[in-house]
Amino acid sequence: MCRHLAYVGPETTVGAIVSAPEHSLFRQSWAPRHQRYGTVNADGFGVGWYAGDDPVPARYRRAVPVWADGSFTDLARVVRTTALVAAVRDATRAGADGEAAAAPFASGPWLFSHNGAVPGWPESMAALATTLPAVDLLSMEARTDSAFVWALVLHRLRTGDEPGQALADTVASVTEAAPGARLNLLLTEGTSIVATVWGDTLWYLPDSERRAVTVASEPYDDDTRWSAVPDRTLLTATRNDVLLTPLKEPSP
Repeated sequence: MCRHLAYVGPETTVGAIVSAPEHSLFRQSWAPRHQRYGTVNADGFGVGWYAGDDPVPARYRRAVPVWADGSFTDLARVVRTTALVAAVRDATRAGADGEAAAAPFASGPWLFSHNGAVPGWPESMAALATTLPAVDLLSMEARTDSAFVWALVLHRLRTGDEPGQALADTVASVTEAAPGARLNLLLTEGTSIVATVWGDTLWYLPDSERRAVTVASEPYDDDTRWSAVPDRTLLTATRNDVLLTPLKEPSP
């Protein structure tokens, strides 16, 4: 399905992370090297980034393929940030939600992206929908499985879950309701990255000299420091450390 990445580290341009590397996310939109499901990510794209001391990220999202947006290259060349989330989209199902369906989704300081699919959407999520406050359902940015997964994660964050617990519990509940769901999730508030690997690929690139870390669906270059994250894993990363924790399979 989709390809996504997150970066936390010293200030850099969006383009240095998203479009400049040889196998960048920009190129992965039409020529991914490790994508297991689908091939071309042409159903939209988005970038969210943090500017200066503002804790609320900015976003730029479009419903067109990233290569079809003539403004993105200039934007990425000059916008500077210390943290970002970017994604290119291969839609699970065709829809009319436009750029609202493109990750990253956002609320307050949070940026979120989902790479994967929920089988049987939306019927398979009907029971889980009843666990959300009505206002959360009515506030969903798009009528997609990814937007619904984000609503579940955000509700857990708002009710006090730590980021890692919010992602892990969401993966467990969605998988129990829809066996076979693929749920590679990315979450950041601008200083750390939390991610799950559940059904698709994820890699991380630590850079101890620069105190930076990148987490991505696949490596954007041939740096030998890239490490693959095992399936069924929760990743928690800061500029100084990466922690991998196995995720439990839901009970039968």
